[in-house]
Amino acid sequence: MSDMSVRQESFLMPGYQDGRIREKVHHLIWRLIAPLPDKLYLTLKYRIIKGVWPNIDNPATFSEKVQYRKLHDRDPLYAVLVDKAGAKAYIDGKLGAPYAVPAYWVGTDLSKVDWAKVTLPAVVKPTHASAQGRFLYDQADIDALIAENPLPGWLALDHAHYNREWAYSQVRPQVVIEKMLSVDGGVPWDYRCFTFGGRVFCIQLDIRHEGKGYSCFYSRDWEPMPFLDADYLPPFPGTLPRPQRLDEMISVAERLGEDMDFVRVDLYASAEWVHVGELTLYPGGGFENYEPARYDRILGDQWTLKNRA
Repeated sequence: MSDMSVRQESFLMPGYQDGRIREKVHHLIWRLIAPLPDKLYLTLKYRIIKGVWPNIDNPATFSEKVQYRKLHDRDPLYAVLVDKAGAKAYIDGKLGAPYAVPAYWVGTDLSKVDWAKVTLPAVVKPTHASAQGRFLYDQADIDALIAENPLPGWLALDHAHYNREWAYSQVRPQVVIEKMLSVDGGVPWDYRCFTFGGRVFCIQLDIRHEGKGYSCFYSRDWEPMPFLDADYLPPFPGTLPRPQRLDEMISVAERLGEDMDFVRVDLYASAEWVHVGELTLYPGGGFENYEPARYDRILGDQWTLKNRA
């Protein structure tokens, strides 16, 4: 069954995945240095992307602390949190209510999907990777998905190797088909709540406007914050209205993050509901190009690493 009133849109592609020559050169370099031990690999990758050497042993900036977490934090809960399918039960159990986006199917073989049980529009994406997936609006989209079968490529993605993000080494790669949420006939905005020690400090928005993707940051009090990740999406040239359910969004993020030194809680919201999309432990792999650069330190100052307190 399909709801054709929904606008047909596609995944937002960050700037660092747009196929520029610089990114192709980077991927070649990552393959060349892949045999290196984790710390040396991350140090070199950080220097190449950000132009400065990281202090991973005594991290101060947000991006340095992400690197430290990758190397030193082995909390077994992380394997649950980074699994986009497995985290759903954790989210609903933690919140005591159905906040996770409902799933129709989880597996590794599209021939095993009972499409009669999938309500369109839907989203299909890997459970263990980011910025990959497709929107399914009608039977033609399902037919194209089956014919092209991107699953082998998705299942081969390995953040534990590519970015040395340890938690992903504990996750079985799978694919999830889940309900597509809709706000005003289109894909809802993505509210990414940076939550430190159980308190939301700021919210990054990824939005679609007139067919283009934008990103911006707001404080927990919904004041615009003057920084961005220059390698991600362009800044939205204006101000955005305070979400009607902002208080609930912050409450949800803080309840999910209350036992962690840092987690980014990614939410969707309308005037009627709030849903949790995923929980992110290593935003951008810790290689964000924040401008102005001082905000990398401002974010880092919010994060008290639990095993260094």
